[in-house]
Amino acid sequence: MEPDLTQLDEYLDEAGVDGYLVDADSEDADQYYLSGFDAPDPFVTLYDGDVRLLFTRSLEYGRAKKEARAETVERGADFGYAEKAQEYGPQEARSRVIAAFLDSHGVGSVATPPRFPLQTADGLREQGIEVTADDSGAVTEVRATKTDEEIEYIREAQRANEAAMARAEELISAAETNADGELVLDGAVLTSERVTEEIEVTLLRHGCALDETIVACGADAADPHDRGSGPLLTDEPIIIDIFPRNKRSRYHADMTRTFCHGDPSEALREWFELTDRAREAAIEAVEPGVETDVVHGAACDVYEDAGLPTLRSDPTTETGFIHSTGHGLGLDVHEMPSVAESGETLQPGHVITIEPGLYDPEVGGVRIEDLLVVTEDGYENLTEYDIELAVA
Repeated sequence: MEPDLTQLDEYLDEAGVDGYLVDADSEDADQYYLSGFDAPDPFVTLYDGDVRLLFTRSLEYGRAKKEARAETVERGADFGYAEKAQEYGPQEARSRVIAAFLDSHGVGSVATPPRFPLQTADGLREQGIEVTADDSGAVTEVRATKTDEEIEYIREAQRANEAAMARAEELISAAETNADGELVLDGAVLTSERVTEEIEVTLLRHGCALDETIVACGADAADPHDRGSGPLLTDEPIIIDIFPRNKRSRYHADMTRTFCHGDPSEALREWFELTDRAREAAIEAVEPGVETDVVHGAACDVYEDAGLPTLRSDPTTETGFIHSTGHGLGLDVHEMPSVAESGETLQPGHVITIEPGLYDPEVGGVRIEDLLVVTEDGYENLTEYDIELAVA
């Protein structure tokens, strides 16, 4: 994939700097996006109109020359790292090598991502390089608008996500109930941990990985980020939130469904129906040029009209709708734009979640989440999974 970095060029012109510098390993999404290179140890990427890589050590040098999205690939040895390390010590030598690398490309001033190693910044300043923190997150802004290829990566991850969700629903649906109201499958209590394991195994079989997921039942589901633990219970809400990353493309998907084995209470049914209506209202508001606070507001309207609190109506509430309506998604599971009161303008190519929810320990929690891409004339919902509360 060749990203369009025109917006980054404009940022460099406006900031009055010669280049953009990243010092991180490839788990940093900005680093991976700019370099196109996957490495477990930190390396330096310079963007000065072209992408240029520098490796202090030579371990990744040969592979980077073949695989990286870079005009030039250089190493510490090209700038006398060994001699400098002997004279100045390894850290100052690294600073001197990076400074020499920048100087060789006519770069005397750089902007850096908001999260950039302080030691690297201080070391470069000592070598006469002007270092400015980019508080706007210019590369992150560029990443927010996805190419058709990136959207296909996300779509692929979402299909794997749906297979994992189907496996989780299958387990819950097939379970019976013991005298304590716990779900039992194949003679053993069905726990959050067991369902999580099945989700993760299914994702692996579809080329995806996930370190964490949410399978939260009953009162656990009243906390939006409680991972859940222990036995799953009949007649109680079970929130399942899966956000895998495709191991090949590194792009994420995200989806939440709420299930109930048994007989949902009247309150739970009402909450589920309201949340589905809030989801639909927010989705209907999505189109290019719309501010995200309008989308968020559409979900809030549904809840507030039903007499339920939201953070918009009561910023101190601890129950009701207590989070934003969604977030951007791509190389990071949470990225720009935020679908919240803060308000950002939706553009074609933005991939966002729509995930309203209600929470109260007395009822539990309900959340329903779809994944959308903003198109030239509206949106496409990348989620194909049914929305049903009762599964048995």
